[in-house]
Order: sequence, then structure tokens, then C-alpha cells
Amino acid sequence: MTGRVVTLGETMLLLTGRDVGAVPDLEHMRVDTGGAESNVAIGLVRAGVPTTWVGRVGTDPAGDRVTRDVRGEGVDVVAVPDPDRSTGIMMKERLTDGRTRVTYHRRGSAGAALRATDLPTSLVEQAALLHVTGITLALSDDARAAVEAAIDRADTAGVPVSFDVNHRPKLIDADTARERYRAAASRAAIVFAGDDEARLVLGLADDEGDDETLAHELAALAGGRAVVKLGSRGAVASIDGRFLRRVATPVRVVDPVGAGDAFVAGWLAASLSGASPDEALDRAADAGALACTVESDWRCPDPAALHAPTSPSDVDHAVHDRVDR
Repeated sequence: MTGRVVTLGETMLLLTGRDVGAVPDLEHMRVDTGGAESNVAIGLVRAGVPTTWVGRVGTDPAGDRVTRDVRGEGVDVVAVPDPDRSTGIMMKERLTDGRTRVTYHRRGSAGAALRATDLPTSLVEQAALLHVTGITLALSDDARAAVEAAIDRADTAGVPVSFDVNHRPKLIDADTARERYRAAASRAAIVFAGDDEARLVLGLADDEGDDETLAHELAALAGGRAVVKLGSRGAVASIDGRFLRRVATPVRVVDPVGAGDAFVAGWLAASLSGASPDEALDRAADAGALACTVESDWRCPDPAALHAPTSPSDVDHAVHDRVDR
């Protein structure tokens, strides 16, 4: 058993179309829960890593569902009830052109009102790792202050920080995002990003920087460690100057949303258990692939499913690059 991981951020009620089509054309939607940080927390718990998720929810049925789902997966939940704000809602559609489209209704939500005082005393200081994302840095001034306070507390206590860029362009403009992400990355022990996110953080144009350059330059911002998720091309990493590459695990893609979070959980769980960077990258790639095989952000099948036989027509390497946010 490894030490406890602490993470914080917004988790929302998730409505997913049961059939292919846009919301105006759907007859039914499935109710679920979704949030980057809680997705990672659930993935870590399933891998045997005790994890606490801290967030805010409205005193409404959506908040009740969020709390029930996350706690029901074995995560230690610190959900501060907010009687003045509603729990955020996200909707997920599978469009006829093959894209998955996610839209959010979170402006002024309870989750966006997360504040530094919501973090219990000594929680961060007693953790083995603090995990944060760029989403929470972009949600609101209070949420950003909560992340920065958590990083301050981790730094003072000698607790390493994991930072996943997880950029949401609808929440924050690129220049402001770059400033905040670079500040967080500079205080992190490891940084995760998609290749487009790495270019954003590094201030590069869309066609600048090959995979190895992105990984090494992103790692230079942090403690010498960075992982760049490449979707259908797999992932690369720069770990203490060493470059690693892993091809994507082939699966039949059903829903790519949540794959990046599962990837991060796989890496962190492996690393916390003492696995080598190569092993961590293997576990991360497999976890991300598994997340693509189900219609949920976090209800992943058993890893043995990766070894089930598939026909060539069932195989798709696109792990997490078909999402329109």
C-alpha cells in the first residue's frame, strides 16, 4: 500500500446520450458523474492507492449523486455543501461524424466556488502526493487560489505535486492559461499534457516542436519529469533527461472522454508503487486505452479485457484525441 494522494477540483453531474446524435435529437440520456480530478482519484483507488478528493457541491440532487458515485468507488470524499450554488452539469454527445462533444453548464457553480479554506487542516501535509489540474486553475479566482494554497502547503511539507495541464479553452484564454500553467508546472515534480497543451505551455506554434523536444522542454519547467499524451500515437516522456516512447494500446474505441485521466492515474499508481518509468508508461497507456472501451468517464473494465481477442475492424488506436470540448 502506498501513501495517500490528495486532489481537488470540480465534479459534475454527467448526462450522456444513449444514441448517436446531438442533444436536440435524443430521446434519452444516461445519468452519471464526471470530473477530471475525481476520475483520477477513482483510478488510483482501483489501483490500490488511497485517495482523497476535495470539492464543492450544491445541496441538490445532482450534488447528492456526485458525492454518492465518487464515495461509492472507495474515494475519501470531502464534499463541501454549498446552499447558494448549484452543482455543475456536463452533457456528452456522440455525433454522427464520430466526434464526442462535451458541453458544460458550470458558470457560477458550486464546484467553481472551491476555496482554500475547503482543504482540511493537515490533509495535504500528510499526503504522499498532491494532484492538481489546469481546469481548477481556470474555473474562478477562488478555485485558482485554492490550488495555489494547496501547492504552497505541499511545498512547505515536502509533498511532491503532480500537475495535469488539462486545458479547457472555453474557460480561459491562451495567454492567461500559459502564465498559470507555467507557474504550476515550475512547482511540480511531474507534468502531464497533450501535445497541443505542451505547445501552449511552451509558447510554441501548432507545427513547432517534435515529440522529444516537447517532452524535454516541458520537463525542464518541472522537476525534470514530464509526460506528453499523443492520442492515437501513444505517449512520450522525459524522465530525468531520459526519453521514453510508448505506442497506443489498440482497442475498440467507444468513448474517449476520461482516457487522459485514466492515463494519469495509471502512471501515478505505478510510480507510487515503485515501478520504473517504463513500467509506469506501459500501465498508463493501458489504463487510458481501457477507459476508451466504455461509455463512462470512469467505469473502466478489468485490465484483463485488454487481452481479449478482437477482429481488425474492432481495433482503433485513437485513445483520447476525438473530443470536442
